[in-house]
Amino acid sequence: MSNILADLPELPENDTDIDLPIPTPSLTLVQPEEYHATVHDIPVDDRPRERLQKLGPDGLNVPELLAIVLRTGTTRENVIELATKLLAKYSGLSGLVSADFHELCNEYGLGMAKTAQLKAALELGKRLSMLKIDKRYQIKSADDAARLLRMEMMYLDHEEMHIVLLDTKNQVMENIKRYKGTVNTSVLRISEIMRPAIVRNAPRM
Repeated sequence: MSNILADLPELPENDTDIDLPIPTPSLTLVQPEEYHATVHDIPVDDRPRERLQKLGPDGLNVPELLAIVLRTGTTRENVIELATKLLAKYSGLSGLVSADFHELCNEYGLGMAKTAQLKAALELGKRLSMLKIDKRYQIKSADDAARLLRMEMMYLDHEEMHIVLLDTKNQVMENIKRYKGTVNTSVLRISEIMRPAIVRNAPRM
């Protein structure tokens, strides 16, 4: 019996001398779900539609007006953020007017429906700006002619030739698009330029 006890290891005199391994708990990190703000997070009085009702369309900035046209945002941005990004990328409304339809479809998940809404609204604005409020618009200089045609031609990606027929008081009778050229050229014979004035009996052009 004494031999068996002699073979046992000596134990420490108190518990504090015992060095026991401490188990390390297994931790699993859970990433918080990403939150995307929507227009409903904006106070009601600050939402584009409500502001338009209160202030009128001229009281809204361009991103707010564009947000109303787009109606809804995407899974990543609310509609105001989406409108702001589009305006920044395409350098304003003029860039959106000339942007390719299919390119816009793929931009920020716009899709065909939103792109069609956007393009239709921009085209309406473009055509409205081309309406002649004064039917007797008078051309006294090249600047007057430029103002007449600016909105119609400023977004074109090719050359065009327009013939503006005038009466004896230099008032516009008709604006005729006579030729559509390439990116940097437009060729037309003199006889083709003069023909509209002769046919319509316009004294000036």
